[in-house]
Amino acid sequence: MNRGKQVRSDGINCFVSKPERLQKILSAHGVASRREAEKMILEGRVRINGVPATLGQSAELGLDEISVDDLPLAAADEPVYIMLNKPRGYVTTSSDEQGRKTVMSLVQDVGIRVFPIGRLDMNSGGLLLLTNDGEFANIVAHPSYNKFKTYEVKVRGDAQRAALLMRKPIEIDNHTVQAKKVEFSKITEAGGVLKITVAEGRNRQIRKMCAACGVSVQTLKRISIGTLKLGSLKPGLWRHLTEEEVQSLR
Repeated sequence: MNRGKQVRSDGINCFVSKPERLQKILSAHGVASRREAEKMILEGRVRINGVPATLGQSAELGLDEISVDDLPLAAADEPVYIMLNKPRGYVTTSSDEQGRKTVMSLVQDVGIRVFPIGRLDMNSGGLLLLTNDGEFANIVAHPSYNKFKTYEVKVRGDAQRAALLMRKPIEIDNHTVQAKKVEFSKITEAGGVLKITVAEGRNRQIRKMCAACGVSVQTLKRISIGTLKLGSLKPGLWRHLTEEEVQSLR
């Protein structure tokens, strides 16, 4: 519980609970990332003292009754950090209203509820982190922490020219983006393979950058986040991060 110190009139220190944003509470308890928690609130799945919560609302642990899908908010579990090699064909979300396969079906044997950090679109694969630690998720996902992400991208078209163009600022969806690093890896029959490193993770950013540079994506795989590399982990499988890996991402 987050507490703030107060001093009573008789000079004795005491502590009282401090209200926090609801999405922060849900994230800290491993329910979902803050972004997913906001979506759950908007969908009316979260209640405070029996009343549907509103986005931006705060609550006080120990005083307010918080429920998700009519189930009381459980105590926070021990922190868990795992790496999944996401295959193509799965959406990166805790649930999907369209009934598509989600990455959660691949980590059911973790034993503790976790949520994905950031997203990989349905047709992309590779390194995806999942956790129940909201603060850790924020550190990994937010661009201000400079956890650069590298993607191996097989493209159709003039890959060498695209690599040169991608090193310059590109306007996408009224926002200027620029790759931190672009390597032309090899030539293929239809084009080539690029390794693209970015700081941000905007919606379908790599695909849109490629399109803006005259090439189309055939396959896209994330191979690293910060110092963490996907390595030889096979598609569809997961493993726990080591303590050293967790600390390197912090």
